[in-house]
Amino acid sequence: MPITFRKSFRILPGVRLNINRRSWSITTGGRNGPRRTTSSTGRRTTSVDLPGPFGWRKTTRTRRR
Repeated sequence: MPITFRKSFRILPGVRLNINRRSWSITTGGRNGPRRTTSSTGRRTTSVDLPGPFGWRKTTRTRRR
């Protein structure tokens, strides 16, 4: 079993800083409504939880310079 590390800090209401072994990310938005996550690796995710077992997620990756 691999050892994993993940920690999440609440900076402000609706803003979280997520840290794992290889990168960090900032998530804005709450439980209700859309959330946007921007990662240090260039990945951007927008997600929305819908009623029932439904949800929507769109992920894009930007080129690193």
